[in-house]
Amino acid sequence: MRRFAQLYDALDATTSTNAKVAAMQSYFAEAPPADAAWALFFLTGRRLKRLIAPRLLAVWGCERAQVPGWMAEECFSLVGDLAETVALMMDTARTERRAHAEPPSLASLIEGTLLPLREADEDEKRRVVMTLWDSLERREMYLLAKLLTGEMRVGVSETLGIRALAQHAGLPPATVAHRLMGSWEPSAASFAALVRPGVSDADVSRPYPFFLASPLEEEPEALGDRAGWLAEWKWDGIRAQIVRRGGGAFLWSRGEELITDRFTDLSGVWAALPEGTVLDGEVLAFSGDAPMPFSVLQRRIGRQKLTPRILEEAPAAFMAYDVLEHEGRDDRELPLRERRALLERLVAGRSSRLLLSGSVEAASWEELSVLRRGSRERGVEGLMLKRWDSPYRVGRPRGDWWKWKIDPYSIDAVLVYAQPGHGRRATLMTDLTFAVWSAGELVPVAKAYSGLTDEEIDELDRWIRQNTIERFGPVRAVKPVHVFELHFEGIAESSRHKSGIAVRFPRISRWRTDKTPEQADTIESLRALIKSAGREGRDRG
Repeated sequence: MRRFAQLYDALDATTSTNAKVAAMQSYFAEAPPADAAWALFFLTGRRLKRLIAPRLLAVWGCERAQVPGWMAEECFSLVGDLAETVALMMDTARTERRAHAEPPSLASLIEGTLLPLREADEDEKRRVVMTLWDSLERREMYLLAKLLTGEMRVGVSETLGIRALAQHAGLPPATVAHRLMGSWEPSAASFAALVRPGVSDADVSRPYPFFLASPLEEEPEALGDRAGWLAEWKWDGIRAQIVRRGGGAFLWSRGEELITDRFTDLSGVWAALPEGTVLDGEVLAFSGDAPMPFSVLQRRIGRQKLTPRILEEAPAAFMAYDVLEHEGRDDRELPLRERRALLERLVAGRSSRLLLSGSVEAASWEELSVLRRGSRERGVEGLMLKRWDSPYRVGRPRGDWWKWKIDPYSIDAVLVYAQPGHGRRATLMTDLTFAVWSAGELVPVAKAYSGLTDEEIDELDRWIRQNTIERFGPVRAVKPVHVFELHFEGIAESSRHKSGIAVRFPRISRWRTDKTPEQADTIESLRALIKSAGREGRDRG
C-alpha cells in the first residue's frame, strides 16, 4: 500500500508523460505481481464497486477525530473532496496511534480486508476502517477512502498505463492492450500472463482494443485527396464487437462489458458467422430500412428481462464496419481497403439483422459536405472518414480515422446548482446544473462538466462560493443570474427527469455574459426540438 501511495504521489506531482511512464515502469519492476496487478487495474481506469457509503466515512471520521459535524462540513466545503477531508482530520488527530506501523500490501488489503466488507454489517465495517486508520499515513488514508467509496482515479490515461507495462515487459503495446480486454481480473497469475512473451491466449471470448476516431476540427479538404478516404455514416448506437470463437459467440461493448444476453434477438447473426471471426460495428435499434433513435435502444439497456413487447418496439441489428479477425487470423494490420472487401463478403446474405455500413459516395469534399447536412434526417450523427490504407489501430491515434459530426443542438440555460468536480478539480465547483423556464420557474434540464477555460473555471468558482443561497450536502444552490450556451447531441422525452426531457452529451459552449436570465430558453423550446426530431424520424420512415 505504501509503495502504491508513493506511485500515486509521483504521478500526481508531474505533468510530464515520460516521467509518468517511468514512474509506472519502475513500480511494475519492484512491486510483487499481485500488487502490480491491482495497481494496473486502477491505472487503466477500472474501479471497485462502492463498499462503504461516503456518509458513513464522514461520520466515523468525525467520531475518531473528535470533530463536530458542522466543522467537518465546513472543512469539506473548502477542501472539496471527502477522502482528502477525512485523511486530513485523521492526520491532525494523530496522537498515540501507530503512525509508523507497516501497512498491508495493496493486494492483501483489497482481497483480504476490503472486498469481504461487501457482506459485512455496519459495525464490522466501522471496526475494520478504524483499525486501518491506525496503520496508515495520510496519503494512504486518502487512497483507502477512494477505494472504499469506489472513486479511485489515478491521473494517467489507460494508454499510458499500457505503454508503461509494455515497456516493462518488452512487448508491443497492442499486445498488452489486447490481453487486458474483456474479463481480465487482477491477480498474480493474470499479471504474469500479461507480461509473458508470446501471443497465445486461452480466453476465446477476448475482444480486441477498439480503434477510436478523433473529432475533425478543420475543413475536410485538409485531409487531401477525397479518393484516399472511405466515408460512412456515423451511427448512433452501442459500439460493439462480435467475437465468434471456440464454438461460442460473445458480444462486447466498447466499455468491455459482455452484453450477449441483452441482445438475444441477434443470436441469428453470430450463428451465421464462420468460426474465427471478429467484427467491429454498432448495435442499433433498427426498423425497416432506417435506424431508430438512440432513446428507443435505451429502453432495452439495463433491463433484466426483455419482454416480447420491448423486443418488438426496439428490434436490434448489428451494423458492421470492420473485420478484425477472419478464420482465426488477426487481420488488423491489413489496410482498410482489404479489410473492407473481406467484410463485404462476410456480411453478404448472412442475416437480415447483420448489416453493412455502406460507403457514402461523393466525388468531392464539397458534395460530401452537402450530404452531411442531411444527417439528422437520416437518423445519424454525421460522417466517419477513414483512410483507405490505414490499419486497425488501438485507442485514439490521430490521422487515420476522423468523426465529422453534425452541428449540435444548442440552448441558453441558467446556472442553478454547482458541486465539486473530481480528480484535479475536486476543490473547484465544476459539476454544474442548468435550467430553463417553465411556467415562470426555472426547471433543471442538464448537467455539464466541461467547456470552460481554466480562467473561467476559477472566476466561476469564486462567484459560486460567494453567491450560494442554499446547500444540500456537497451541492450548492446559487443565485440564478448567469446564462450559458449549452450544446448537446440528442434530445428525447424522459419520465426519469423532473423536466420530462433528457439531453445527450451536454457540454458548455460559452458563458453568455451578454444575456440576462430572462433571455434564457424555455421548456417549450426544448419540446419543439423533440418534435422536430420526431418529424425527421417519420420522414425517414
